[in-house]
Amino acid sequence: MPQKLVSALALIVVLAATSLRSAELFDGQSLTGWEGDLKWWRVADGALTGGSTTEKIPRNFFLATTRSFQNFDLRLKLKLTGDPATGMINSGVQIRSLRVPADTEMSGYQVDAGDKWWGKLYDESRRNKVIAEPIDAPAADAAVKKGDWNEYRIRTEGARIRAWINGVPTLDYTEADPSVALDGKIALQIHSGGFALVQAKDVTIEELPPTPGAPTWDKVGHPKPRDPNAKKKKAAPTPAPAPTQK
Repeated sequence: MPQKLVSALALIVVLAATSLRSAELFDGQSLTGWEGDLKWWRVADGALTGGSTTEKIPRNFFLATTRSFQNFDLRLKLKLTGDPATGMINSGVQIRSLRVPADTEMSGYQVDAGDKWWGKLYDESRRNKVIAEPIDAPAADAAVKKGDWNEYRIRTEGARIRAWINGVPTLDYTEADPSVALDGKIALQIHSGGFALVQAKDVTIEELPPTPGAPTWDKVGHPKPRDPNAKKKKAAPTPAPAPTQK
């Protein structure tokens, strides 16, 4: 068989395999495959859209996939807009998460989005703290197009979680706690606070082979009702103005 034909056939096989692994999570028109509070989530301008420009966000709200994932390479374009003078403007991409019973919260990893938060890994409604800082915070901030579309890539393989913003590496975290589930839903968050909108489009996922024996929510136990006194994420403090010269 001629070498050129062999090369062409090999390329076709690779492309076919890639197309089988990659899938759209959002069809650009409907919430098929997603679930959430329809007062706060909708499809607008061809994008998954959460929040409000006329009403402050009273609580955290999440739009979640209807199925779970373990290892994957997720890509999406995210845009966050709002007026910081009205309250916290923040969002994030939940991964390996489940809903908290009788609450609007989700429990699990959140790859954060928002001023002073881009590239951080927050453990939402579980450890309730930042568990990983950006690899290079100035580089992460410089990569962000404020008020515009930003491409987030999130890759999970076993205990390792990595993320990129517009192609810039921002996160590389390996979970050391064997009791933390490595599967769950993917979700978008609109954080409580001010008048804010988060939008997502071009949401695709490539599922990777599962990790044998990995801890799952079914094995470690599902989220329990949230403690009303649990610590909440807060906006980064505003720097004090420089003293005026007399």
